[in-house]
Amino acid sequence: MKDKRILYVSSEVVPYLPETEISSMSFETPRMVNQQGGQIRIFMPRYGNINERRHQLHEVIRLSGINLVINDLDMPLIIKVASIPKERIQVYFIDNDEYFKRKATLTDEDGNLFPDNDERAIFFAKGVIETVKKLNWSPDIIHVHGWLASLLPMYLKQYYKDEPLFNESKIVTSIYNQSFEGTLNKDMINKVKFDNIDESHIKELEKPSYNSLMKVAIDHSDALIIGSEEIPEELNKHLKKSKKPVLDYKSKDEFGEAYVEFYNTQVLG
Repeated sequence: MKDKRILYVSSEVVPYLPETEISSMSFETPRMVNQQGGQIRIFMPRYGNINERRHQLHEVIRLSGINLVINDLDMPLIIKVASIPKERIQVYFIDNDEYFKRKATLTDEDGNLFPDNDERAIFFAKGVIETVKKLNWSPDIIHVHGWLASLLPMYLKQYYKDEPLFNESKIVTSIYNQSFEGTLNKDMINKVKFDNIDESHIKELEKPSYNSLMKVAIDHSDALIIGSEEIPEELNKHLKKSKKPVLDYKSKDEFGEAYVEFYNTQVLG
């Protein structure tokens, strides 16, 4: 993986959030590529329950300060950065007071999804892409983890399709079993359509369930990785129908070689 540029975009990453399948693989995969001489960047949301002092986050003024339009509202984008100790890996945090100040990640204390999770997902996807544009850093591979990051492939292939920085970038999405009950805001499809995205690309979002979000991600990815031992059967079927390269589940102890080979032969090859 020497000198390959890989952008990791995840809804959660260890050590900033507790260990889950997603947060753990969102750390282990970049660490492995980093050790092999790849160039990596990690992006995640700056949730309010991340301890800024302990993890030494600081705002990057030159990257902050643009507004993203979400459903006809101007939302200021704040970018913070930190380094994972001992790994010399930089993590960029997408922040906005309206969306990410609350002291929780995706649900309130009663376990209910936040009603604006749909807008947070749109903001996160656009915020990552706008920041990478400002960095003028063209990734060979963009690897997406977690449903809050799942709109990124679609935004890249539709909204930013004429952006030359990403002309050669290949998108890989990992599909996990870490889902949510019910649906996000029923108006989500209209908020995405506000960005002049044709309904044919986002029909699944009429009922924005976990499976629907992941199907939109599958449709706009170049290759897929099964990140959990078992995933919903509906997604398995959609993966088969997509006829795209799919890497079967690999545990944390055995993923290294398999991921590198998949990147090199199926994604970049």
